[in-house]
Amino acid sequence: MEKRTLQKKGLVFKLLIPVGLVLFISIFLWSRVTINIQEKTLIEKAVSDVDKFCNTVLNFTWFAMLHNPNKDMLDVLKSMSEYNRIETIRLYDAHGKIKFSNNSKEIHSFAEKTDVACKTCHFGDTPVMKTDIKERIRIFESPEGELLLGIINPILNEPGCSTAQCHYHPSDAKKIGTLDVIVSLKSIKTAIGSIKKLSAWTAVYLFTVLCLTIWFCISRLVTNPINKLIRQTDLIGKGTYQNDFTTPAQRDEIGQLSLAINDMGEKIKTKQDELNKQKDRYQNLFDQVPCTITVQSRDYKLIEFNKEFSKKFQPEYGDHCYSAYKNLSQKCINCPVERTFTDGQSHFSEESGINKDGTIAHWFVKTAPLKDESGHIVAAMEMSIDISRRKRLEGIVKDSERKYQAIFESIPNPIFILDMDRYIILNCNNSALNLYGYTKEEIENKDFSILFPTAEKFKNFKTQVQKPFHERLVHLKKTGETLYVNIWVSPAEFTEQTVLLVTVIDITLSIETEQQLIQAGKMATLGEMATGVAHELNQPLSVIKTASSFISRKLKKNEPIDPNILNTLAEEIENHVDRASKITNHMRLFGRKSDFSKEPVNINDTLKRAFDIFSQQLKLREITVRWEIDENLPLILADPVRLEQVFINLLINARDAIVARAESQEEGVPRQITITTSSHEEMVTASIADTGTGIPTELMDKIFEPFFTTKKVGEGTGLGLSISYGIIRESGGDISVKNNPQGGAVFSLRFKMDKGRAK
Repeated sequence: MEKRTLQKKGLVFKLLIPVGLVLFISIFLWSRVTINIQEKTLIEKAVSDVDKFCNTVLNFTWFAMLHNPNKDMLDVLKSMSEYNRIETIRLYDAHGKIKFSNNSKEIHSFAEKTDVACKTCHFGDTPVMKTDIKERIRIFESPEGELLLGIINPILNEPGCSTAQCHYHPSDAKKIGTLDVIVSLKSIKTAIGSIKKLSAWTAVYLFTVLCLTIWFCISRLVTNPINKLIRQTDLIGKGTYQNDFTTPAQRDEIGQLSLAINDMGEKIKTKQDELNKQKDRYQNLFDQVPCTITVQSRDYKLIEFNKEFSKKFQPEYGDHCYSAYKNLSQKCINCPVERTFTDGQSHFSEESGINKDGTIAHWFVKTAPLKDESGHIVAAMEMSIDISRRKRLEGIVKDSERKYQAIFESIPNPIFILDMDRYIILNCNNSALNLYGYTKEEIENKDFSILFPTAEKFKNFKTQVQKPFHERLVHLKKTGETLYVNIWVSPAEFTEQTVLLVTVIDITLSIETEQQLIQAGKMATLGEMATGVAHELNQPLSVIKTASSFISRKLKKNEPIDPNILNTLAEEIENHVDRASKITNHMRLFGRKSDFSKEPVNINDTLKRAFDIFSQQLKLREITVRWEIDENLPLILADPVRLEQVFINLLINARDAIVARAESQEEGVPRQITITTSSHEEMVTASIADTGTGIPTELMDKIFEPFFTTKKVGEGTGLGLSISYGIIRESGGDISVKNNPQGGAVFSLRFKMDKGRAK
């Protein structure tokens, strides 16, 4: 910034002009007042002297006229006037006639009323006798220009005068004459002139002394300190903050100003040091920033650039930007800097070019206007970020994306990408389309619930979506056909948002095979139960046959039947028919093929239904059953028919193990099955313990494997425990086995209680 200068005008000079003018006016007024006062004093003294002289003359005249009239009176008056330097002395009688005068030519002449002396009393038609001396004096100039003082003194008629023998004055006359005395004021005028000269020289002296004093004080106390402050501030302005400035001797405002300027210098130095540090820091940032930065003039010449730009393009100050950037000879067609100069706004673009080494370069460009104090755009800053590596990586990513998309589409399992909040299908692979029978347009942006048979099942899925694995869910194809699937759910990042990655495993075939195995297991179980069922049916058939034979004999003999007996027989027949029907219905329901379906189940009821089928078989083999059940057992969620199949399989195995141990001729071994149920810590447990042969320790890990059996060939299929294990796992429980120390095995089943339902 150009340093501003002013034409120097001395502060002393500027202050002396108004101060001197004020002093001059003040001294002038003081001199005038002093001269006027002295002039007035001198005139008053002269008037007083003349008045005294007049009184002396009047007394003398009165005495002379009373005792020795007219005798040498004129000579005496003349001598008195000469002695007192009286210019003119006149005595007028009452008619204005000059009776006495020091000028003999005036004696016996008459005065006119228009004369200066007469106007004192005869200024009107009726003469007025003035007693105040101030009203009886007059100051005038003679024809020669001499200043004169005249006093008119009336001569009053006194009793002595009216009774005197020399002449007679009427007693009613108040004034008998007038004394007019005129003196020269030449000496007074001379004295006043001297006083004026003295006052003038005194004023000049005072003015000079005061001006010199003011000049000295201002120079000493104001100008010199201010010049020192000017030098100090000039040094501060030039950046020199260290000086020999000490505490000022003046304890006034200038001293305070000196201290303030010194403090200001120290503060400016501190701030300047901080600014220099910031400047160095920003300059370092400007040079070290990884992007290239240039400042260009309106003709696209380089004004400033950072080290990154210099290192990359080796430019010179004044080079055109298009020459430095792209090695071109003219401005780019689509230039963001040009647009910035046109509209004053920042602009962004993506540019491509060839480096000086021949390689292809890509960069992002952001421009910003630089304005002067008036708001005019004087330059533009252009920031460029090299994205060549990013462009190469984008190509690699696109290739990789195509590869992964191909992999995604070729995965054999259906995969869905769901919006985490709305469960909208964002994308899916070809396997999903093939499995469910939809097209991309039909399934994308649709709710995932489209694949579930009911809204309730989809709601259950959403409530447990945080679980990674969902087993044996039912889905529907577009045609309405049912699918059994396992689902893996995991969060993932997809197009800058978190989504759910859902992998579907079609287990329909596995479920169908499993159901066939379960059905085969049921059929095998029914075969095992055949003997027991026959015994169960023999008893009601025997009762029915006995009752029917009794009735038939009575009818053949034509004998009457007692109504009570007939009623009893009818009731027995009805009860045993119901029992036989119950058994056959139970066998029919047990053997029917059904889908897996969970519902609230009381384990005690399921155990009792399973036991009803085997009660006769166990009696025939002399096997007793001991029940240790909890009557307040909580409910569980399971398939009741399949759970009954598990208990039937366990009872069959317990029966066979007890029979096998009995056939070994081992004595003293009880034939007993113990059925126990209990609940503890939200778990429901059921166990079936037998006194059979037990399980060899080395076979404990194999008994739940399909087709594994310890029975003789032809006596077992090896599916019972395997199917039971699958059913228990489907129900969310677990099954374990151990040997009793006294012999036999204990199978324990554990399930989570159903908290949402009452027993």
